Parts: sequence; structure tokens; C-alpha cells
Amino acid sequence: MSACKDNPNDGNDGVSVRDRLGELLGALETELRAQGRWDKQTPPAEALASTQPFAIDVLSFDQWLQWILLPRMNELLVLQLPLPSNSAIAPMAEEVYESGDPGAARIIMIIADIDLLLSEDGGRLN
Repeated sequence: MSACKDNPNDGNDGVSVRDRLGELLGALETELRAQGRWDKQTPPAEALASTQPFAIDVLSFDQWLQWILLPRMNELLVLQLPLPSNSAIAPMAEEVYESGDPGAARIIMIIADIDLLLSEDGGRLN
């Protein structure tokens, strides 16, 4: 399998992985905003330059989604750059968010869909 996820998904009415990823990223942003998890102020540049996984040393997970994941993934889409061939963000989301929180469950579900879409073993989506 190639590292670039640009092929149409034959099992999904010809919707490309890029199109579906764009939809999921939009859904994630919408959900974060609807739940009041969207920050209005950009974190300091040093925080955005963290080398720790999920910038755990300087950002909350919601901030990491907003200020690092969403912009970087959208940039890959806009510039038509290769997409990651693997993703495993949902386990971190499950660790961070409280179980039983319906809002958190919606965010986890969207993130799990992104993981599945980008992972090489994601079935017919590759």
C-alpha cells in the first residue's frame, strides 16, 4: 500500500479519502466548537513547537486538536501533500476524556473514524 491516501474509495460512491478526511476534520472542529472546547486565543509559539506527543507538556488535548492536528491535516489537504498512512489518536482521546460524557464520546467517534480512514488496515478506504 502506498503512504499517500489519494485513491477513490470504490465502496463509498467514489468519495476520495481526501474528501472524507475533509468532512471528518470539519465535523471535529464543529463538535469542538459546539462543546465550548474551542479556544479563541492562540497558544504561545513555544507551545505549538512542542516535541512531546500531543504536545502534552504544554497543551490540553483539545488545544492540540485545534492548534496542531486540524491545521496540519488541513494543510496536507489544501497543498495536496501525502496523507499519513497510519493514525492512532483515538486511544489518547479515550484516555483524556471522561467515559460516560456524551460530548466526549462524539469527539472520540470522529477521531476513531479519522484513525480508521488513515490507517493502512482501514479496509476498503485505502
